[in-house]
Amino acid sequence: MDVPVPIIRLPRGPDGISRGFDLNSPRYQDRGCKDCKELKQEQKARTVMREQYLRSLLAMVGQPVCFTMYEKVTVTACFGSSDIDILNFQVSDLQTPLGVQREALLRCPDIISYTFQLSLPHTGSQQEHKVTC
Repeated sequence: MDVPVPIIRLPRGPDGISRGFDLNSPRYQDRGCKDCKELKQEQKARTVMREQYLRSLLAMVGQPVCFTMYEKVTVTACFGSSDIDILNFQVSDLQTPLGVQREALLRCPDIISYTFQLSLPHTGSQQEHKVTC
């Protein structure tokens, strides 16, 4: 049986070719270039945070994850993948208060936070990683 491989890509830019932002967009123009240095620092910080988040999604693949949903419902499942827009998570063996669902899609807007054990490769120890949506 073939094993699915998760793919992580940035969305296409406005020109349809690049993967980034349009410097000529009205949103960018409204910011003005009076604080270009600050803007570059903010973009760098966003880039680092996005990369760390995408790497955390890769680290979750095949791991048991505990999701806290609205209405204080907690469910546990084995994480499979995310769609490209990170609007849905595909999970297996979803354990809910009503029973176990073999395969399921969780809508990300319904998730408040999720935690999973992160194995540290060099030490062999585990660390809990919590993400708040």
